Amino acid sequence: MPAVRSVLVVGGGSAGTATAVLLAEQGVAVDLVETNPEVTALGSGITLQGNALRVLRRLGVWEEVRRRGYPFSTLGLRAPSGELLEKITDTRTGGDELPATVGMYRPDLTRILTDRAVELGVNIRFGTGCTGLEQDTDSVLADFDDGTSARYDLVVGADGVRSSTRRMLGIELRTRPTGMGIWRAFTPRPDSVTHTDLYYGGAAYIAGYCPVSEDGLYAYLVEDAQYRSGLHPEQRPAVMRELAEHYHGPWDEIRPHLDDPSRINYTWFESHLLDGPWNRGRVVLIGDAVHVCPPTLAQGAALALEDAAVLAELLTDSERVDETLWQAFTARRLERARTVVDSSVRLGQWLLDGEQGDVPGLMDRVARVVGQPA
Repeated sequence: MPAVRSVLVVGGGSAGTATAVLLAEQGVAVDLVETNPEVTALGSGITLQGNALRVLRRLGVWEEVRRRGYPFSTLGLRAPSGELLEKITDTRTGGDELPATVGMYRPDLTRILTDRAVELGVNIRFGTGCTGLEQDTDSVLADFDDGTSARYDLVVGADGVRSSTRRMLGIELRTRPTGMGIWRAFTPRPDSVTHTDLYYGGAAYIAGYCPVSEDGLYAYLVEDAQYRSGLHPEQRPAVMRELAEHYHGPWDEIRPHLDDPSRINYTWFESHLLDGPWNRGRVVLIGDAVHVCPPTLAQGAALALEDAAVLAELLTDSERVDETLWQAFTARRLERARTVVDSSVRLGQWLLDGEQGDVPGLMDRVARVVGQPA
């Protein structure tokens, strides 16, 4: 019998929805609250490594992810001229039966996970926030911004980088910019793009793209962090196209499609890691609420999904919520997350400093860590 019978999940992103799915499968009554008024996801595309795919298969959504995404198992390295320097067979961190990577349109992944949660009976309340938490040894009383309240055996805070759950717990965690900013765009996919290519050098630190469907592409350019918030949305395409002018090969086919302001966004790379237990009593934080890193290794979504899988496993395999459970959770998640966060930041810092770091060695070390089941 699971250690919990009722759980509140705060946040409808990958980590929160995956947790809700896995607990609901085991008969746990799950409420999920999300402040956005409907299913939504910020961003253009998402790169899902094999260890993320392993969790998505466990969630029962792998076939739908494969159908709507774009699987591939190679990585190209190109010069700014477009010359293909090397084509690498990528590590299948989810096992040989899964591709190394799937590119997806981020809102599609959100919708797939949400539909799965609804199918299993998760009670999802959009446009609702959690405003207060009061706990005792056996339960947590949660207050909501619609004036209602309810009591749960456990609360999972999966509400992102600026987590309000983390703030309510009184946990101080400094989120720092790493010095880089990224332009992201969703465009049509040229036939020539069948896997991710990375361009190093030139006007940007990294210029890359990832196919996300038969028709779609996620393109990105990484530069020094700048205050781009003053740009009117209509100005964004021209600025991104100007930066992309320095890259050729498939970029020459992508660039003309950088014309829709609604499909272009700009954010800074950030990083944080909560060093120590991620719970306070019967409230636990997962996903971006506790670990954020630059997408230089494309492991952010995978870490969040792994958090959900490990937490749900411990809760359904244990008889009680106690210190033994939390120690096991910390032992399985903290150092693994630290490896990914530190390595992601280090790779970016090498680029900022113009250092010739051992990028292949770093990527191999991370792949060996995340290639082991979480």
